Amino acid sequence: MNISVLGCGRWGSFIAWYQATVLKNKVVNWGPEGSKSYETLKKEGKNEYVALDSSIELTCDLEYAVKFADVIIISISSQGLRGFMEKVTKYPVGNKIFVLCMKGIEESTGKRLSEILLESGIDKNKIAVWVGPGHIQAFTKGIPNCMVIDSYDEKLKRFIADNFKSNLIRFYYGNDIIGTEIGAAAKNVLGIAAGVLDGSGYVSLKGPLMARGAYEVGRFIKAMGGEFTSAYGLAHLGDYETTLFSEYSHNRMYGEMMAHGAKFDKLAEGVMTAKAMKELGDRHGLDLPITEAVYEACFLTHPFDKGDGAENCMKIILKLFERSTKSEF
Repeated sequence: MNISVLGCGRWGSFIAWYQATVLKNKVVNWGPEGSKSYETLKKEGKNEYVALDSSIELTCDLEYAVKFADVIIISISSQGLRGFMEKVTKYPVGNKIFVLCMKGIEESTGKRLSEILLESGIDKNKIAVWVGPGHIQAFTKGIPNCMVIDSYDEKLKRFIADNFKSNLIRFYYGNDIIGTEIGAAAKNVLGIAAGVLDGSGYVSLKGPLMARGAYEVGRFIKAMGGEFTSAYGLAHLGDYETTLFSEYSHNRMYGEMMAHGAKFDKLAEGVMTAKAMKELGDRHGLDLPITEAVYEACFLTHPFDKGDGAENCMKIILKLFERSTKSEF
């Protein structure tokens, strides 16, 4: 199978590595010329996460990468997907399968990422999403994990999961693409909240954050047309360890550094997802206290001010404890 991985950052380079070294597929890994991630791989043949197998063809030629592939896996910043698809669809893609290995909600529209592909003209039955727990640093040491493949099309879902599985990644078939996508995106918002708790010395509150967070996200998923219980699957609750507790989690680290009045300089998708979820919640009349607290901490304070900013950030999270008493469920 010919695989093109579009994106050569942290997850893109790992996916290329996994497809080539574990699954033995023919792989092209595309990155934008001049970008730090692409130039590092071109010069060194590796980055801080993986060393590219010699069989992987690294390219900055998008047309070549698109035409090469039977399956196109996209792993870029979620907020850039719409503009990126305008470039991809300049080339013939009618017979291509697209797999999104990225997590987010478009801030400007509130759209899920698969919806952006649909609006870009991609056939509904050729779109799948690949999400769930796992850190590259663990995978490359041979430590296995479970992930999920979901799709609008049952046959495609099974085809991708059955062909991408290995002793390193056990795949499950998702059964609610709305819940799978929203859950995967929303767990990054919870990761920021967890980081704030870590940075402020309130680590024991991460247990309640997990429980109440999953319940909040379940209600949000249901309001968006998905299944409430999807919040308790691999895409969301199943990914909590790698997002709310791991030293490798970008979103958790973003929150921790924010609590100290410092800025984390790597991509934390939960920031813009919190904004998108907050705006969707307002539109649908939903009470999303944790999401709103993260949004307020990220956008309505000066969180990178080592003085008042850091203190205000923690006050916002602790305001959740001032809410009136109510039934748990």
